[in-house]
Amino acid sequence: MNVLDVIKTRRNIKKFKSDIVGEELVYTWLEAAAMAPNHRMTEPWEIYFIGEETRGTLNHKTNFGNAPILMAILSRHGATEIETAENAMATACFIQNFNIAAWAEGVGTFWSSIGITGKNRDVLAVPENFDIIAVLAVGYPEETPEPKPRTPIKDKIKSLS
Repeated sequence: MNVLDVIKTRRNIKKFKSDIVGEELVYTWLEAAAMAPNHRMTEPWEIYFIGEETRGTLNHKTNFGNAPILMAILSRHGATEIETAENAMATACFIQNFNIAAWAEGVGTFWSSIGITGKNRDVLAVPENFDIIAVLAVGYPEETPEPKPRTPIKDKIKSLS
């Protein structure tokens, strides 16, 4: 599948098979994700693999679709407010790269913002100088939803003189 097809067919997966995703594959996707653009090469991302005990305390209503892998993706604060924002954007690019790389291999992801709450920051023992950008569920899809309608891109384009 070419990259445009991967991007256009990728979906948030909400139900996963119990099949194990190979650790080597996950690390390959993380390496690809790390090629994300990031201002001044800050490489602000940190990855926490979340085990069963911690996962159970996150109190997610669907247990992340029973995905076999759960990760928190964090972004380090910068020296300035602007750098902190740039780092968060770079980390979002990192996550998207990961999602696309996984989808190209038939593995789905679900990006949850559940890590934003104070309780979940505590559960994950996130240092004060980091933000949680995503809790990412990873696994082979049990079901793949149909695409949702999108606003035509032409409706989002403005031309400035």
